[in-house]
Amino acid sequence: MRILLTGGCGFIGSAVVRHLIRNTEHSVLNVDCMTYAASEDTVSEVADDPRYSHARANIVNGVEMQRLFEEYRPDAVMHLAAESHVDRSIDGPGVFIQTNVVGTYSLLEAARKYWNTLGEAEKKAFRFHHISTDEVFGHLEPNDPPFTETTPYDPRSPYSASKASSDHLVRAWFHTYGLPTFVTNTTNNYGIWHFPEKLIPL
Repeated sequence: MRILLTGGCGFIGSAVVRHLIRNTEHSVLNVDCMTYAASEDTVSEVADDPRYSHARANIVNGVEMQRLFEEYRPDAVMHLAAESHVDRSIDGPGVFIQTNVVGTYSLLEAARKYWNTLGEAEKKAFRFHHISTDEVFGHLEPNDPPFTETTPYDPRSPYSASKASSDHLVRAWFHTYGLPTFVTNTTNNYGIWHFPEKLIPL
């Protein structure tokens, strides 16, 4: 399988890249524009593998995304690219709207146009996996029941609002255009290559 993966030099994305190259036979095109929280060091151990390639590109650029789809011809998309720091979203929400909302729209449109060129079997097998956050559901008190997939959205920050918006776009592209999409909402992650200010404020 050929996977176009966005945000693969970030904390979570790089873990996915390392897993895919180490533990599967899949090929990965890592699309990452290399913001402050990204580092090529996170994927250095797999960078020389012939199944791995990196395109330094911004998902907001629809023309560039369409070119990458046409050239790489992926079987699936894993969309992890995002601005994700809550405090930064409060100080400067604009970049969160651009990357998380406009960037997701740009990627969806590039995927849809590419998907429409595929044969019926390829179209049926194609997947667009959007990785989101549990913060779209709001805040949990200690005794509240856990979130479920049917919990109403209640974002509390520009970051979570931008991710909620992108979730809705992804689902709309399925219902409107038939693009085979799905959304997963992760909770807090930690581990190797975690950007320091996410764990201990700088």
